[in-house]
Amino acid sequence: MTFMLFALFVGLVVLGVPITMAIGASVILALIYAGFGSELHIMPQQILEGVDRPALLAVPFFVLAGNLMNAVGMTDRIFRFATALVGHTKAGLAQVNVVASMVFAGISGASVADTAGLGTVEMKAMRERGYPADFAAALSVVSSVIGPLIPPSIPLIIYAFLSSTSVARLFLAGIVPGILVGVSLMIYNRMVADRYNFPREEKAPARVVLREAIDGLAALVAPAIILGAMLWGFTTASEAGVLACVYSLLLGAVYRTLDARKLWEAVTETAIITGIIMIIVGYSQVMGWLLAIEQAPQYLANSIVFVSDNKHIFMILMIAVVLLLGMIVEGVPITLILVPMLLPIVDQMGIDRIQFGVVFTLALLMGVATPPMGIGLYIMVGISKEPMERIAAAALPMLIPLLVVLLLIAYIPALTLFLPNLVMGLE
Repeated sequence: MTFMLFALFVGLVVLGVPITMAIGASVILALIYAGFGSELHIMPQQILEGVDRPALLAVPFFVLAGNLMNAVGMTDRIFRFATALVGHTKAGLAQVNVVASMVFAGISGASVADTAGLGTVEMKAMRERGYPADFAAALSVVSSVIGPLIPPSIPLIIYAFLSSTSVARLFLAGIVPGILVGVSLMIYNRMVADRYNFPREEKAPARVVLREAIDGLAALVAPAIILGAMLWGFTTASEAGVLACVYSLLLGAVYRTLDARKLWEAVTETAIITGIIMIIVGYSQVMGWLLAIEQAPQYLANSIVFVSDNKHIFMILMIAVVLLLGMIVEGVPITLILVPMLLPIVDQMGIDRIQFGVVFTLALLMGVATPPMGIGLYIMVGISKEPMERIAAAALPMLIPLLVVLLLIAYIPALTLFLPNLVMGLE
């Protein structure tokens, strides 16, 4: 039954059925196959149990905060600040692309928001300066991977809910890997700059850098406000999401850039995204219940231990599986299905759950930029009007630096654990 469940799900996704419908249909058919056809009332019960979790309240608030930041025009301010800061360097606007994503990461918590929000600004600027359109589009997609690593992070909130770990610790653990991903992409940009003959921007005077920094200061301090409120015990993760929304609305009032139409668009977009996430969470709860009946987690654990009980080999196997699944399935269902199955093995092998969460999340996020199902690629096709195959071909070499960072954080635990242990103490 387990094989049939996964085969149906993957097959429907490959055929182009929306994730929500694919996971729902595969679960219903699996229930009937398993002999629960006359007891389908189990399904709504499990769905409600899956979504009725206080920890998940943070998701819509952080999604709304990112949409509001886009609505008030913070993406333009972030891009201008990044241009003044690093635009004059070799591969100027390519480096600006990465730095802007690192700054915006502290606001949105989702790679899709980064791609959609900054992507339009970045594509226009890079095209006007003569950058190849496929390179600009690919870099905008790959750099958006930084978004859910540097806090706040929606994928890490979902992982924290599944693994019973501290959201604040996970947020702190993602900072160094997020910075490393950004630095690795900047090194890649510098290495290919001569081949593409990238132009440089005129060096901005110190007063201009200062002016743009002040103008973009609201965006720069947003992650500090959100994370600080959580670390000092003023707010929970959900309340921090509310704080981020209030802060975004205040910025709209101060800058006078948020009108009723933009506010409505931000709210409706948030409702759609949150609805999709919660439907997937609910269906995944039913799927997890079925897999538990089939003892799939125990079977998986025994199979991996049979191959090797070495935690380093386990990490390689896990990364390979997640990278492959990320190419064809969206990240949230993979997280909801795999994490509960893998956590007993993680504990058995003595791997820290915080480190594992960040490694798992980065491996999953790379799927945003990998064909055939990378959602970031489809967003950039719409923004850039470039063919999917050209953007995907340009993106694949850029994933090599990310893979290097992924292996580093998988095998050097201090890269993820140093900061949370320093700030919050050893667990």
